[in-house]
Amino acid sequence: FSTHSRNGYYNGHVFHRVIKGFMLQTGDPGGDGRGGESIWGEDFEDEFSKGLKFDRPFIVAMANAGPNTNGSQFFITTVPTPHLDNKHTIFGRVTKGMDVVQAVEKVQTDRFDKPRKDIKILNIEISAT
Repeated sequence: FSTHSRNGYYNGHVFHRVIKGFMLQTGDPGGDGRGGESIWGEDFEDEFSKGLKFDRPFIVAMANAGPNTNGSQFFITTVPTPHLDNKHTIFGRVTKGMDVVQAVEKVQTDRFDKPRKDIKILNIEISAT
């Protein structure tokens, strides 16, 4: 994620899935949730830590299609989602711009949870806390 962010990989990507009361998903260059590639060019293994839980909103984690299928897609939770513990690799938290996450969560979506209007990432800024 950090390398992709620094390289501008995510710039211009749309949020292709928004589920109110759950999460926002992005990271697929095609914008349909079926693509994306890790910096290694292939899926990578899950990384879980006992201290990292989906116990609050604004958790940033890898989206996957099952165990050890992480690529470039990620999601941001909008509520606590403990049922995702040890199923998705947590790697960050939104610390600024929570109001933006909440605004995106409220957009109109189609029956596939895709926003009716494109919502794009302009850039990602990473800071250590």
